[in-house]
Amino acid sequence: MSATRDEMLTIPQVVKEIGVPRATFYRWRQLKKGPKAIKLPNGAVRIRRSDLERWIETLEEAA
Repeated sequence: MSATRDEMLTIPQVVKEIGVPRATFYRWRQLKKGPKAIKLPNGAVRIRRSDLERWIETLEEAA
C-alpha cells in the first residue's frame, strides 16, 4: 500500500463507478463473485479502492 491510505468506498459509490444496479451488486456479493468487502461493526459494507481495482483487473483477464 502506498503512503496514502487506501480509500474505503460505500456500496453507492461502487455501483455508480462500475455502472450496475445495486441489486446486481448484492447478488454478486451473495454469489461470492464481487470484489472483496469489509463489513463494519455497525453493519455497513465498505470496499477498498485497491480491492475494487484488483477485482476489475481479474474481469479484464477473463474477457
